[in-house]
Amino acid sequence: MIKTAVFEDNEFLREQLITLLQHAEGIACVGGWENCLQIEKIMEFYQPDVVLMDIDMPEADGIYGLKHIVKKQPGASVIMLTVFEDDQHVFESICLGAKGYLLKKSIPEKIIESIKDVVDGGSPMSPFIARKVLENFSALKNTVTHDYNLTIREKDMLRSLVNGNSYKMAAAELNISINTVRQYIRKIYEKLQVHSMNEAVSKAIKQQIV
Repeated sequence: MIKTAVFEDNEFLREQLITLLQHAEGIACVGGWENCLQIEKIMEFYQPDVVLMDIDMPEADGIYGLKHIVKKQPGASVIMLTVFEDDQHVFESICLGAKGYLLKKSIPEKIIESIKDVVDGGSPMSPFIARKVLENFSALKNTVTHDYNLTIREKDMLRSLVNGNSYKMAAAELNISINTVRQYIRKIYEKLQVHSMNEAVSKAIKQQIV
């Protein structure tokens, strides 16, 4: 079961999301909160795998919550909830470590699909935001090239991640099993000295590894 938490200040929407997740196959909702004031205690107690995080909340907003999770519980995947996809805060949150975002008007099927996608290594985001992220990385001064002794197959795997593929999509593209994908991922993380897919993709782009 994928343990999921909801942070959303709109009570009606929060309850809608909780109900949706409680009835979704393979997903368990541990609860919903109106802001991130108790984020540390909530994350430590419930240990959710995925967090649906509203960006704009009173007292302690989604950016505050995201920063805490990325620092203290990097194993949890955060999906930001927003009204407009071109919100500057969406771009900021992706750069800070969010795995993707969802529009609040998204249909239930899309929400469930996105939660399962991030668990499989995907990053649900629109081409608009993905392009902004890539443009931001390409503008960085640090363009020193490294290869970190990656094998050809490991580079193929890393390139697939950079292209936005989930673990399942990468497995299909490279004609290998999910378990083999995970083995490659572990080796890539070890060689690049990173701990998440976002870190690996960021390093690959900034240092032109693939």
